[in-house]
Amino acid sequence: MHFPGVFTVRKAGAARLAVVISMAMILAGCGTRPAVNDTFSLAATPVVERPRATNRQILVPEPTALRTLDSDQIVVRLSESELRFLARAQWGDRLPRIVQDRLVQTFEDTGRVGGVGKPGQGLAIDYQVITEIRAFEISTDGADTAVVEIFAKILDDRNGTVRRQRAFRAVAPVRGAGNPAFVSALDAAFAKVAADIVGWTLASI
Repeated sequence: MHFPGVFTVRKAGAARLAVVISMAMILAGCGTRPAVNDTFSLAATPVVERPRATNRQILVPEPTALRTLDSDQIVVRLSESELRFLARAQWGDRLPRIVQDRLVQTFEDTGRVGGVGKPGQGLAIDYQVITEIRAFEISTDGADTAVVEIFAKILDDRNGTVRRQRAFRAVAPVRGAGNPAFVSALDAAFAKVAADIVGWTLASI
């Protein structure tokens, strides 16, 4: 698949990535008019099947991620070693902050937790759900597919031990063409992962 105007990133370490991003910013400023990107968020509502009730209070820190994912760029994977950023498209915020916000909202929407929040909100915490975004991308290896993978740990905040941990992964086909179709597929894959993380957490504490 060809994505005109995207920026290519190869496995050459953080220094190489920084150069690519810097060059992209320089090139964007060379035109007579600033580049205009469509801005997207995650809108699908995760559905948690039969969530277990708990009176525990849960903290959801911001997920960690490699630099390619710790930004507002939308990632397209061409091969194991080659990534691109989707042209004329961006997330409405850094991806980890969007994922954090949506996980908190998914816990809240179950109506089955004693409390849930982010760091700095003053909760008396029982457990933390610590996450790492491992994949959040469009794969073009074969049919275009959205791939989302998040590794989660349930940390007992009272003694610092990890109660449970596992990886959550979902894929969704890209239906249609253009940036909205790519984002819609990512939205669907993430909704499945978010629902699974929340259901698993409530069943584990």
